[in-house]
Amino acid sequence: MNLQRKNKAYPAVILILLFLLPAAAFPFSLEERVKEYTLENGMKVLMLERHQSPTISFHIRFRVGAVDENVGMTGTAHLLEHMLFKGTQTLGTKNYAEEEKILNRLDSVVASIEAEKAKGDKADKDFLKYLEENLQKLQAEHKKWVVKDEIERVYSQNGAVGFNAFTSQDSTAYVVSLPSNRLELWARIESDRLLSPVLREFYSERDVVMEERRRSYDSKPQRKLMEHFLAAAFMAHPYGRPIIGWASDIQSLDKRATEGFFRTFYSPANTVLAVVGDVNPEEALPVIKKYFERIPRQVLPPPLKTREPESAGERRIRVETDANPQLIMGFHKPNAPHPDDAGCEMIEGILSYGRTSRLYRRLVEDEKIAVEASASNGFPGERYPNLFILSSTPRHPHTAEELEKALIEELDRLRKEPIEEKELQKIKNQVQTSFLRRLDSNTSLSYWLSYGQSLFGTWRYVTERIQAYEKVTAEDVLRVARKYFIPRNRTVATLVKAAETP
Repeated sequence: MNLQRKNKAYPAVILILLFLLPAAAFPFSLEERVKEYTLENGMKVLMLERHQSPTISFHIRFRVGAVDENVGMTGTAHLLEHMLFKGTQTLGTKNYAEEEKILNRLDSVVASIEAEKAKGDKADKDFLKYLEENLQKLQAEHKKWVVKDEIERVYSQNGAVGFNAFTSQDSTAYVVSLPSNRLELWARIESDRLLSPVLREFYSERDVVMEERRRSYDSKPQRKLMEHFLAAAFMAHPYGRPIIGWASDIQSLDKRATEGFFRTFYSPANTVLAVVGDVNPEEALPVIKKYFERIPRQVLPPPLKTREPESAGERRIRVETDANPQLIMGFHKPNAPHPDDAGCEMIEGILSYGRTSRLYRRLVEDEKIAVEASASNGFPGERYPNLFILSSTPRHPHTAEELEKALIEELDRLRKEPIEEKELQKIKNQVQTSFLRRLDSNTSLSYWLSYGQSLFGTWRYVTERIQAYEKVTAEDVLRVARKYFIPRNRTVATLVKAAETP
């Protein structure tokens, strides 16, 4: 096979070999190198040997995110992620037996405060003042028993990098990279976080998240626009809720309910461990079993049954704020592995991959009506049917209405004119290469292996996605554009200055 041929998309396995394997391992495919195990409690373990450096990247992913929260509990998954950095009954405390007494008293006082505030105008202000003073004293007393950031300190002292976590609509993940001789340390710490976490400083951290929302969402016009856009686009499905949570929910999140959320969704059967790097699976597996099989199996709740109903007509929203105008437009579509998702991925590339993309050439370079313009497929998550979105910022003195007209014209072009094979092949090469470049490190490989296993039930999602891209034809692009990019399937949100509103 001539791998130097121009404008030719290489078979998926060959591309993966080129990007992932050291020269000595070239004959072997990724399929043969990922070792897959299931522990007795249902936890899935994926291991991939890559001996380029004496380090290992660890990714623990739970199939739980903002989409799994009940009404009134938005922000729980995100707050819980914060809380698991606070430690356990052995990490983060000087004496947990004594600390627990203070924590119970704190819970009791907070419950009394919230019960009194719930009375509204009839609340006893003097009693509230007494309770809040008592709360401050207990919080000060509690600090005496806390060892701040002990997990992070232990990891740092043992050469860790990238110790972090993140919550999305679909999942929650905890990541770290360590020297390869620290595998047992990782297993011991992370299994302890799952066996005996302590949600210490829950109420002060709840206030931290509230401040994060005010600073990073309420005061950021673009994020406010996106939040309102999603709420308008999803009438029934929880993808319409913000990951950080609605303000009224955050300030009343309950500690016991959050603990219940943890016990429900941080179940072994809902967990994927991805271990990538300088690891010997035969030696590592007994260590992983020793620590993680201690975690008891739990029954998962039934899957989400709510599906977004088919749109009966276009939805529009105007967000008024003191900021320059902006536009977001979205269309409902299926999620992967539906083949139409791969078609939308090609359309994303056609519209917004680089300076030669259609949106950049027309809106930014030629007509100069936009500062930027982009398309994005698969928003805001991939576990359930999602959106194809376009966003753009007008260049003064042009308006969001002008941008909307131009964007719709570009979508209509896709619906009317078949893409030339040469352009499609170019986009396929770009999309495939862009995806494969995300797999160039232990950290990114552990991310994608756990992502595929958690969301789609197979780590082979990594190769299957690339193969799906290769199968897309010009006729598929035309069909997908005609099926989804129609007015009644459209949600449009515009950011406008309040002073401009009639």
